[in-house]
Amino acid sequence: MIYTSENFQPQNRAFLFGDAVKVYFFIRNSQLIMAEECYFFLMASMRKMRMNIPLSYTLEYFQELFGKEVISKGMQNGIIHFLVYRNSADQSLQNQAKRILTEGKKSSVSFWFEAVEKEDVLSLQHPVEMDLMKEIGVNTNLLSNIRVHCPENIYAEIYAQENDLDDVILLNPNKRIARSIYGNLMFLEGKTIKVPKQTEGAYISPLMENLITYIHRNNLAEIEPSEMIAFESQKAEEILMISDEKGIFPVSKIRNKNFENQRFSEMIEKWKTGF
Repeated sequence: MIYTSENFQPQNRAFLFGDAVKVYFFIRNSQLIMAEECYFFLMASMRKMRMNIPLSYTLEYFQELFGKEVISKGMQNGIIHFLVYRNSADQSLQNQAKRILTEGKKSSVSFWFEAVEKEDVLSLQHPVEMDLMKEIGVNTNLLSNIRVHCPENIYAEIYAQENDLDDVILLNPNKRIARSIYGNLMFLEGKTIKVPKQTEGAYISPLMENLITYIHRNNLAEIEPSEMIAFESQKAEEILMISDEKGIFPVSKIRNKNFENQRFSEMIEKWKTGF
């Protein structure tokens, strides 16, 4: 299920230059859940990419849009992949900068989204096998925490396919754990859940933040934002990969170590009852 704004042009800056940001909205039981968190993350992502935010881009606008174009057409459970990009008649940033100076205004934006059906976005998906990849790393700058064009992800995805892996752990320039290709990682050891800090290159994730908030409020475990060396992945008892793009996956194996998923599974079952 695909939808575009009225002024969509096939030759656009997202296609030509990767000048776009992507966020995800979640549908569960024919309801838009975590809509406010996802909306504010969209606004923050657009500001980081210095995009002009139209006055019409309100929370109510997106709730109505997704209700009309997705939920009313029969989708009960799924993830909306929402991409917003900068418009420009010019095909270079230099020409665009000159136009902005002469016209005194920013470029307008357009959007595209695709709704992908899922059984339940809050349920554990199939177990995944991962490995560390040290050939390339991810950065830790302002744009590392949002979904923008990332050649490192493309390279890592091909690497994973060639090595029969579902995902890989990506390190930052300091050789510490940042995230995976598709999302963030949570490491359970004893009564503590370690999560790589956003300053380490982890994504901002409304889905993970909601789960972490629930775990903290209900004293299910201690949450510890951490700077983690690669070896610490082998010390964990359970590992969870949370992807706003794909869903929630227990990690079953990294190299020669196998992991359980019982405690994370119990936490998620309790979390689901709150929706």
